[in-house]
Amino acid sequence: MGAETPTRRKRTAREIAEQLGASPRTVRRIVAEPRGEFEARAEARRAQAVELRAQGLKYTEIAEAMGVTTGTVGRLLSDARKRAAKAAKAAE
Repeated sequence: MGAETPTRRKRTAREIAEQLGASPRTVRRIVAEPRGEFEARAEARRAQAVELRAQGLKYTEIAEAMGVTTGTVGRLLSDARKRAAKAAKAAE
């Protein structure tokens, strides 16, 4: 079942649930960001990290440009490499 009012939350489901007296699961079900939008946003972040790395930026510079930690940059680039390898294997 999709969300009745799909939006990206600024607070955690637990915080909202405590305020409303509901369960975190109920909050996630009602206001969850649609999966397609989440995946598109995640892909855009990966693509941005890959592009910045292709420009020769270091992880710390990419992290600063994207407003994330260097660990996040590493994860984004690792995920992008894994997805590219999987796509290349599927194309064979």
